[in-house]
Amino acid sequence: MMFLTKLMLLTAAETDADLSTVLEETKAVAEEVQEDLQNLKPNVILETVKSWLPGLMSFGYRLVIAILILVIGNRIVHAVRKFLYKTFTSMNLDPSISRFLISAADACIYALAIFIAADKIGIPSASIIALLGSAGLAVGLSLQGSLANVAGGILLLLLRPFGVHDYIVSGGYEGTVQSIGLAYTTIITVDNKKITIPNGQISNSTVVNVTSQEKRRVDLVIGIGYGIKKAKELIRQVYEKHPLVLAEDGITVYVDELADSAVMLGCRGWTKTENYWQVRWDVLESIKEVFDANGIEIPFNQMDINIRHTS
Repeated sequence: MMFLTKLMLLTAAETDADLSTVLEETKAVAEEVQEDLQNLKPNVILETVKSWLPGLMSFGYRLVIAILILVIGNRIVHAVRKFLYKTFTSMNLDPSISRFLISAADACIYALAIFIAADKIGIPSASIIALLGSAGLAVGLSLQGSLANVAGGILLLLLRPFGVHDYIVSGGYEGTVQSIGLAYTTIITVDNKKITIPNGQISNSTVVNVTSQEKRRVDLVIGIGYGIKKAKELIRQVYEKHPLVLAEDGITVYVDELADSAVMLGCRGWTKTENYWQVRWDVLESIKEVFDANGIEIPFNQMDINIRHTS
């Protein structure tokens, strides 16, 4: 480049000069450039490489350390996963909860390994945290409803107000729980309808777990017109004779209310939770039959109408 520049300047300045003079000057310039190149070749390249070598060796060493940290972190993740799986299995923990906790542990260990490796390479951890924080804020603002459902799912999995196969009543819906996901809970109604409920809605409402206990009490209130003592005895006999009623847990028959057109008798007996509806239906039918057989009336609302003739 230096040779061409000098050659152009020389040609422009001496357009009227003798050709032999131009050739001599050109030869002199070429010799000068060649001498400069010979001086630059060995020294500059070697010095440049020597100046880069410590930095390259240091970066290579840090890169190897970072890779080793990631490899060790990956092995730790597998070891912790196996340990947690065995621990949760021995505890009979719900599979949904165990999967969530194992995934959370994996994410934490991977994040820690990445932060340490990035710091070894020379990337400040504060910058990574700030970047993740900004991204998390943006995602959180755009997915508020979904994140609320996820938070509700985490609460349900940790607190366990109900489990799979439990019969629940919540927010106007009731049925048997088919699955508990991270964002939605699926229930099957008694008429075989599938209902998917957001976990955020369930976690913020009252949940009645009908099947959480082994036994359930069958409560009935029946109105009669007269014959209180006889009616109470007949009701007690119906409860005692039913094979699915747990008579040893006690049977109670009592006057619940003196209503306008009937005496309301309350009756209580215990049965296993899975037999609740069958016992309830059978007892109601049997009470009606024994009342009819013994002349005990189940009253209904009556209205007297008086017609007056005016002249």
